[in-house]
Amino acid sequence: MAKATDDSPQSLGVAVLTVSDTRTDENDTSGQFLVDALGDAGHALRDKQIVIDDIYQIRAVLSAWIADDAIEAVLVTGGTGFSGRDSTPEAVAPLFDKSIDGFGEVFRALSYEEIGSSTVQSRALAGLANNTVIFCMPGSTGACRTAWGGLIRDQLDSTYRPCNFVGVLRVRSQHA
Repeated sequence: MAKATDDSPQSLGVAVLTVSDTRTDENDTSGQFLVDALGDAGHALRDKQIVIDDIYQIRAVLSAWIADDAIEAVLVTGGTGFSGRDSTPEAVAPLFDKSIDGFGEVFRALSYEEIGSSTVQSRALAGLANNTVIFCMPGSTGACRTAWGGLIRDQLDSTYRPCNFVGVLRVRSQHA
């Protein structure tokens, strides 16, 4: 891959995972919003899957994606609340080499402006695993819109200043 100049946008390989016991391809509005948004931003969709809210099924999909050099970012929607089987944080956090604590903090600050104190029930989180950035957000389309527009879009944009994650993500492909 040719090295881009500092001012030319770089397309990333991105995968989308919807965690839900009830969503299907036909009614997965949150996952579809993320697919559309990353495409509009010039990134390439590498895979999209829906898995039930099960720690080991979530980890299996993410582990394969983390090991895939073509996938540099993963967007996970769903399973971040406190109810029933919500287990995305428990499934994903052990896979992280480094946590991105600021993602959850800023997401909840943005979300507070929209839904008030209900945002405390969000366990949104992010981290890096094998130079793959993983963003986990609630399953509502509104929450995905907030996370994408308020945080993720800029952090996956190689031209965003003062910093973004693209340089960190491209370390693996530079050494390959």
